[in-house]
Amino acid sequence: MFEVSVEYTFAAGHALRGYKGKCENVHGHNYKVQLVIAGEQLDSTGLLMDFVEVRKKIKDLVERLDHRFLNDVAPFDKLNPSAENIAKYFCDELEPPVSKHGLRVNAVTIWETDTTSATYRPK
Repeated sequence: MFEVSVEYTFAAGHALRGYKGKCENVHGHNYKVQLVIAGEQLDSTGLLMDFVEVRKKIKDLVERLDHRFLNDVAPFDKLNPSAENIAKYFCDELEPPVSKHGLRVNAVTIWETDTTSATYRPK
């Protein structure tokens, strides 16, 4: 099994609905997202998937969220914009283009700070 990973950063604000603490207030993070792609076979050039292509797919998704208030952006206008839900969102959005290459998303990790993160792994 081969894995490749790409990281990308973005800044966004959010407020956790129903959270009884400081994070219920509007605040922001400099998020880091890491996408891990897995597969059994390399292509004819010895790559699992070109890093340039992976970065472009993440960048396209990040552009929807960067410098935005996540609570105003679908699906987070209804779904609480927790790190866990953001990780699953990235996974759900990136799985279709990755699977077209016969690969799978193995994990998505979202860091809210240098020391706090949430990871989503699809079944």
